[in-house]
Amino acid sequence: MLDLKWVLANLDTVSKRLASRHQPVDLSELKTLSLARNQQISQFEQLRALQNRTSKEIQPKQKVKEDISAILAEMKKVSQEIAGIEKNLAATEQALQAILLSIPNLPHESVPLGKSAEDNTVIRQWGEKPKFNFSPQAHWDLGEKLGILDFERGAKIAGARFTLYRNLGAKLERALINFMLDTHTQINGYEEVLPPFLVNRDSLMGTGQLPKFEADLFKTQEDLFLIPTAEVPVTNIFRDEILDANQLPTAMTAYTPCFRSEAGSHGKDVRGLIRQHQFNKVELVKFVRPENSYDELEKLTHDAESILQKLNLHYRVVCLCTADMGFSAAKTYDLEVWLPGQNGYREISSCSNFEDFQARRAKIRFKDADKKNKFVHTLNGSGLAVGRTLVAILENYQQPDGSVLIPDALQPYLNGVKVIGQPN
Repeated sequence: MLDLKWVLANLDTVSKRLASRHQPVDLSELKTLSLARNQQISQFEQLRALQNRTSKEIQPKQKVKEDISAILAEMKKVSQEIAGIEKNLAATEQALQAILLSIPNLPHESVPLGKSAEDNTVIRQWGEKPKFNFSPQAHWDLGEKLGILDFERGAKIAGARFTLYRNLGAKLERALINFMLDTHTQINGYEEVLPPFLVNRDSLMGTGQLPKFEADLFKTQEDLFLIPTAEVPVTNIFRDEILDANQLPTAMTAYTPCFRSEAGSHGKDVRGLIRQHQFNKVELVKFVRPENSYDELEKLTHDAESILQKLNLHYRVVCLCTADMGFSAAKTYDLEVWLPGQNGYREISSCSNFEDFQARRAKIRFKDADKKNKFVHTLNGSGLAVGRTLVAILENYQQPDGSVLIPDALQPYLNGVKVIGQPN
């Protein structure tokens, strides 16, 4: 959420930066409501002052038993008027808050301008594309032939976009989770946490999924929501708290299943594991000082990259343009892994700096050197999306006979298994 006072003082700048996202936002109502609120506050304060003055004037009159019935009648009208102003002020505040919650974050000045994903900028690449002397298969064909991915039975159990992992498919998924968590905790310095997989509205409001993106979420009858990413519960660990400055930066990693309804994605990636309603992910979350947040974004991105490097998977780092960033992000790097079976790059991690956008919504603050409360900056990134990493391994490590080699770094997590056997 943006700072209302700052927005109102910089309406032209805010409008211009929001326009670069190609998500039109009408700020005129914000200004109108703010003026109305100021008037209501002024009226309220004037009437309160009148009440206080009159109260002091009444006391000596009461002592001498002077008739004050007219004054009391007048004060009753004032009280009723104050009650009406308080009601209107509450409605105005609620309307202001609703508008603020609907406004996306402002892009950082370093974010490239653009109208679509076509305008994203490739920052760097790592590794080489594998070369095959045969036509590489897509992971859905490999997985079914090897008996490790069962799309038909997954759909029978739960419906479209659900998959049943079997045998070494299930073990490979679990191995990847443990490998990622061990790398981030033992090498990259993150604290491992295991948060709830259900969250309340306040948590989703804090990270920006609500109120705008409720259609993308799975909701229970108890008004709880299945998490779309561990970013939500982990960021909300410190909601409504004031941290000590020496606690920053705080870096946490978590494995969770993730649940997304994929509203609006009908017809996209209908085959395979790329776009599922349920998938596993290891998440990286940081709480940092504002002045360090962009350095921390680079570090977090490199931490996510380290997983791909240890697995020897070719990828590229892409800086998303203004039109392609998520609602809450000020700057985002996507890691896109090469998938030879699909002859293209696919996102496997998205690493973002939200600046104080989430912290302001969730009221996550810290005390600076002057003992003043300031909002932290929050960051997060996938470290990595587990199912998509499994996809990358199947397609990049496939062999002419349809078997799949296991990357060296993962073999200890699979009791030394070096290959997912012969196809059925």
